This record gives sequence, C-alpha cells and structure tokens, in this order.
Amino acid sequence: MSDITIRLSFFLGILFILIIAEILLPKKTRIHKRKDRWITNGLITIINTISVNIVNILITFVAVLAAIDVSNGNWGLFNIINFPSWLEILLIVIILDLVIWAQHYLSHRIPFIWRFHRMHHTDRDLDVTTAVRFHPFEIIFSMFIKIASIYLLGASAIAVIIFEIILNGMAMFNHANLRIPHQLETILRKFIVTPDLHRIHHSVYKDEHNKNYGFSLSIWDKIFRCYLEQPRDGHKDMKLGLKWQDNKPTKLGWSLWIPFKKL
Repeated sequence: MSDITIRLSFFLGILFILIIAEILLPKKTRIHKRKDRWITNGLITIINTISVNIVNILITFVAVLAAIDVSNGNWGLFNIINFPSWLEILLIVIILDLVIWAQHYLSHRIPFIWRFHRMHHTDRDLDVTTAVRFHPFEIIFSMFIKIASIYLLGASAIAVIIFEIILNGMAMFNHANLRIPHQLETILRKFIVTPDLHRIHHSVYKDEHNKNYGFSLSIWDKIFRCYLEQPRDGHKDMKLGLKWQDNKPTKLGWSLWIPFKKL
C-alpha cells in the first residue's frame, strides 16, 4: 500500500467519523448552510491538491520522498545521532509539530503571510471542512517548510507518514463543530488541542485569534504564552471569522482572491 493510499484512507475515514459526530453532537448553531460552505471548501481542497501536485512535479520531491532522499544521503540530525527507531520517530513527530506551530504563529505575525492565511479565518462557521480551507499559496509555502525541516532533522519516511496522519487527523478534529463532555474535554486539553481550544483561535477578536496556535499538542501555546482557556463571550455566543466580513467567504472566487484585496 502506497504512502498516498495510506494517508488518503486515514483522511477519509477520520473525515467521515467527524462529520457524523458533528451531526449528532453539534457545539454551535450554523450561520450558513452546509451545502454552501462544503462546496466551496471542497473545491479549495481540490485546487490545493492540484497545486501541490504541480509543485511536486516541478521540484521532483514531496515530504515523504524528501525523507527517503534524506535516508539515502544520510542527511540531517537523526542520521548523525543514533537513537532507537521508536524514540527517533517520537522525537521527529514532536519536533515537526513544533515547526507547524511556529509556522502558524508567523502566519499571524508577518503581514505578507497573513494575507494568504486569513482566507482560513474568514469561515464564519467552524467544522471539519475548515481544516482544509487554506489558500493554495499557503499550502505550497507550508510544503517547502516541511521539506526543509525533514532535511534538517534527517527524518525517516515512516516518521513523516505518521506525522502527516496525526496532523491531518488532529486538524480535522480540532476544527470540528463537536460538543465534548466537559470533564473529558478538560482532560484532553491538557495534552492535545481540542475543538473548544481551537475555536477560540477563530474568534472575531484579534487578541483571541492571536492565541491557541497549536494543531496537535497544546503544550506549545503554554510554553510560549499563547494559551487562552476560554473566549470572553463564551462558546455559545462567540462570533467566528473576521470582524469586517459578510457572507462572501462561501464564494470560491472571493476566497481565492482575498490575499490580493485591500481590506
């Protein structure tokens, strides 16, 4: 079974489970109909897939191929340090999660990158499809960051595959419109990013959407003092998206053109 087949199987399986969970245990009432948002977010995913595949052809390697190249050429930190395989995989997954956290942090702090990242934040409803609502240019930029990190770390292919499965699964989970029992959510957020934690990051208030950058582990926000326990308006009444927006984020053309608009 190929790497792409493995990751796609996990992606579709987790997506299906979370869609059912959102229907049965919704956290917030929707502003827009599912159909309007899902068509746009789905088309964005297709465009991103095509964009990344074009870049893959141009640069001749993707994240997993980079990891294979790393192993063949003995590049990177973990080809110099001789750790047991299980420990190496664990450390690589943790470090790559920190890299993604740092990239996300910078996407809010550097105005040029924010112009592309803000498309993700214009979704006025938060659900599992928001996890794939990223501008194609941001997806390509993210891929280059990952590949550079893989070379520096000397990450193995299996470590990268495991990391990608966890990252995609956690991104869908913490964007889900999902009501988790309070006691369970309190325990989970000590270790991982829950939907309630990440929902705060999508608040219309700038001081709130500049918190809780994590995708998988919640520890990075705590270490770097970007952790926020609860939104000021409460989860039921909090507004999502950006203050100035209207219903246009449900439109594909508007969403793709937003980095080039003066807002």
